[in-house]
Amino acid sequence: MAIGRDTNIKFIKGVGPAKAAMLAKLGIFTLGDLLEHYPRRYEDRSQLKPIRALADGELQTFQAIVGAVTDSRPRRGLTLTKLTVRDATGTAQMVWFNQPYVKKWFRPGMELIISGKVERRYGQVQVSHPEVEVVDGADLLHTGRIVPVYPASESVGQRWLRTLIRQALDAEGDRPEFLPPEVLAQHKLMGSRAALENIHFPADAAALEAARRRLVFEELYLLQCGLLYLKSLNRQEGAGIKHGPDDALVKKVEAALPFALTKDQRTALAEIKADMEDARPMQRLVQGDVGSGKTVLAAIALAKTAADGYQGAMMAPTEILAEQHCHTLAQLLAPHGVRIAALTGSLTKRTREEVLNRLRDGLVDVVVGTHALIQEDVIFRHLGLVVTDEQHRFGVRQRALLQAKGPTPDVLVMTATPIPRTMALTVYGDLDVSVIRELPPGRKPVKTYAVGGDMRARVYNFIVKEVAAGRQGYVVCPLVEESDKLEVQAATQLYEQLKGTYFRDISCALVHGRMKATEKEAAMRAFYGGEVKVLVATTVIEVGVNVPNATVMAVEGADRFGLAQLHQLRGRIGRGEHQSYCILLSDNQSPETRERLAIMAQVQDGFVLAEKDLELRGPGQFFGTRQHGMPDLKIADIVKDTGVLLEARQAAQRTVAAPGLFAAVRPVLGKRFGDHFGMIFQG
Repeated sequence: MAIGRDTNIKFIKGVGPAKAAMLAKLGIFTLGDLLEHYPRRYEDRSQLKPIRALADGELQTFQAIVGAVTDSRPRRGLTLTKLTVRDATGTAQMVWFNQPYVKKWFRPGMELIISGKVERRYGQVQVSHPEVEVVDGADLLHTGRIVPVYPASESVGQRWLRTLIRQALDAEGDRPEFLPPEVLAQHKLMGSRAALENIHFPADAAALEAARRRLVFEELYLLQCGLLYLKSLNRQEGAGIKHGPDDALVKKVEAALPFALTKDQRTALAEIKADMEDARPMQRLVQGDVGSGKTVLAAIALAKTAADGYQGAMMAPTEILAEQHCHTLAQLLAPHGVRIAALTGSLTKRTREEVLNRLRDGLVDVVVGTHALIQEDVIFRHLGLVVTDEQHRFGVRQRALLQAKGPTPDVLVMTATPIPRTMALTVYGDLDVSVIRELPPGRKPVKTYAVGGDMRARVYNFIVKEVAAGRQGYVVCPLVEESDKLEVQAATQLYEQLKGTYFRDISCALVHGRMKATEKEAAMRAFYGGEVKVLVATTVIEVGVNVPNATVMAVEGADRFGLAQLHQLRGRIGRGEHQSYCILLSDNQSPETRERLAIMAQVQDGFVLAEKDLELRGPGQFFGTRQHGMPDLKIADIVKDTGVLLEARQAAQRTVAAPGLFAAVRPVLGKRFGDHFGMIFQG
């Protein structure tokens, strides 16, 4: 059979079904996946030294001739295989424990290149379990060169992976170049085939650097082409709704606001209005810190669409957040005649039918809901504006499903997760961005403290004191990586422990991600209503709980969270008139942990923290959970590769603007990102 990039890995020589199952655990299913299984690091085994110059305790590489090979059994259950090798300057011994089969590999007089950690004992050089390769004119893979070290597992070892990847490179042969010649020349990029060869088996350090630059550029360029093409599709001239200038309704809503908008809010609102009054559909992200007042901008935009006879929809990630938005919008808009309805999963069948009928008949101006809004039976009379809150909880596809409920509605996306510019270009590259950095006047900063486990009793007694003063509090459980099951155990244990000790006379509730939605909502509602005084929770409270009476939060195992996530959690308090306190508890006293938590105690600006978090933890950990709708980056690192990202974006802008250039790139986008962007690039 013909071998191509889509060929199932089990059909590659030397693999088969059993080994294919092992490779699948590494995310390798096809020949293409194998070729894009890039090394995580490299070892330079190209510098050959004479035996006499080998340094004790160092990883060294040398060339030598095989002398004698012997087996011995120093004790029961232990086989010792020794290989004596020599060069012009001395001899060395290679040692293997319980691997008698290696004896068959060697014959006297054979020439080897050997890499391993050197031990000098009583003047004798010894290397245990070395990497050994025979010098026979064939390409060296495992030593005597810059050697790739791959993400691997117990069942998939480095030697086998290297051999398999070498075989895959040879099987693929020439790789067609798909980057436009203009892009290759302008950015001085290595060719496609040479880059793939040198990322796996670099000829030297310069070739490795050039190969990585090419592949990073390629990955970011294609992603930017995809995002910019999406943007161009959504912004085609004349395809959208052209809203009129502000009428009496919008002016009344703005005049009745109980506060003055900040300068940042006014700037963002002007950008939103300009987009809505343009014939092209709006595609705008409003990025603002916790409490910066994004919802009021959404309310004014929804009033603007309702004033022109259109309907607005606002989608939130949780029922309680949807209800809070519904309550806020009702206060701001209902007095001026805007008809508002909620659509969530917990509505009775009869109530849901009523809302759907009124929506279909145009008797609802603004509907607020969860992802229940994107279900098939939700039909609008004339959808003019889609607002999604906490966008990173949804993703490109879910946003597109809601947009599809109308011909070409305007789209406003809101997030309280401050995102550094480089990440915003990658995650939200299909949107225009407005940023709100100012907080409304009079908002008190949350006093934040980082303390060790020896302060635990004082922290919990302080929460008791705040509750006695009529306030409420949160206790956030430690994040247990890789297992939400363990996280639930941790939350349950802490809840039982606190209920039996410090909080024995206080009404408490427990909330975690594995609870039924109805149980979770009931606990949150009881806390929201004030019946529950302390909420013990995992990070499910990270988004969308607005309880102005909550003034204190203790975060257990704070060292396990990223700064951006801690900042999101801290944003649950400081929403009322009383001073609020966030206490970060950690038993880890390493200097790195102390430094990270000290940053949280000193810095209130979410954007500054986001930049720090990206530097410290990298993009993979930024959101705490994987970014929905975002293709995985296989080689690019948007922290280290900022310069390449900006270059790639400029090149992508030129490509998408030139139909001839884009036509050559489009089929590659279909293969790379079709699943993520709704298959719009296919064909």
